[in-house]
Amino acid sequence: MRTDKITFTGHDGSTLAARLDLPDGPHLATALFAHCFTCSKDILPARRIAARLAGAGIAVLRFDFTGLGHSDGEFENTTFTSNVQDLKAACAALSARGMAPTLLIGHSLGGAAVLKAAADMDQVKAVVTLGAPFAPNHVAHNFADKLDDIMRDGVAEVNLGGRPFRIGKDFLDDIAAAELTPAIAHLNAALLVMHAPLDSVVGIENAQDIFVTARHPKSFVTLDDADHLLSRGEDAEYAAGVITAWATRYLDLSPPAPPPGAPEGIVRVTEADPNGFLQDVTSGPFHHALADEPLAYGGTNKGMSPYGFVASGLGACTSMTIRMYARRKNWPLDHVRVDVSHDKVHAQDAETGQTAKIDTFSRDIHLTGDLSDDQRQRLLEIADRCPVHKTLEQSSRIETRLA
Repeated sequence: MRTDKITFTGHDGSTLAARLDLPDGPHLATALFAHCFTCSKDILPARRIAARLAGAGIAVLRFDFTGLGHSDGEFENTTFTSNVQDLKAACAALSARGMAPTLLIGHSLGGAAVLKAAADMDQVKAVVTLGAPFAPNHVAHNFADKLDDIMRDGVAEVNLGGRPFRIGKDFLDDIAAAELTPAIAHLNAALLVMHAPLDSVVGIENAQDIFVTARHPKSFVTLDDADHLLSRGEDAEYAAGVITAWATRYLDLSPPAPPPGAPEGIVRVTEADPNGFLQDVTSGPFHHALADEPLAYGGTNKGMSPYGFVASGLGACTSMTIRMYARRKNWPLDHVRVDVSHDKVHAQDAETGQTAKIDTFSRDIHLTGDLSDDQRQRLLEIADRCPVHKTLEQSSRIETRLA
């Protein structure tokens, strides 16, 4: 994934900072991400969702609303309506690049903003909300003890997430008047509502109200025990994976065939968590998996280890080869199971001496069906013709270059 730092003009003329995350392969669609109240474009869910979508060929623009993050402007002068206007400005900036967004994603108050903004974006085909309130004035409970001060003085400093923010009376008046029901009811796009039942910031009843108000096609996915900010890596990763899988149903994603000379495409491994070992593994435009290390080795155990992938390749190729031969012979093979284990053993005849080790893969092949002993023995011999088996038995050469 390549990330470009860009800017565009917000609702009041302020320069807004954004990151445009681009696919390494074909650009198939564009998404626009709206962050949560007083957050920024760099919050964990935004980064993980953008990375996963980019892996599926979807470019993602995530930006800081006016007065937040690296964007210019005064936060105390912003409102919910100005957030919606900033979203429309972001959409215009993308359209000017020939990348009009067809997917909108909003977190918390950003989710309410994308619901409102989508009504004026005819090209949008799908909308996702994460922990979004049904009524924008729901956010006022975060600084309820300061409401009187804001109404009396016109502005007051509040503490949100350990950081000070100045909230103006115009903001309170605007969220009190904001009404999402018409926008949700007439949303001309598919809707995915994601919410955590134990969300203590925006209650689960908000998700219910959004879902009931919306028309089909609509989907609801629980975020289980995640917190409102999806601050745990596994929760952000789960949300990213669900959104990517769901979006492919509603967006026109038609990847071109792999280039000539590379029928199997490219296997791309991208670091997903720089603080650990988690890796995104994509094989061509359609297949995705996670690689990781066990907890005992400093990983998070969210995916197979690298050697696990090697063993799985051997096992899968063995099973496929056996099935192919039995099918061609029309033999009564009902089921194949291959158990593969990997170990390193001392190589008594290794050129480097007795202390050297070689890799040993052990296969236990289970064949079910009314097969004769001769047929079983023949299938066992066929297993050794598996192309991955032959590759592992022979010496391979790995050519490496710095891209």
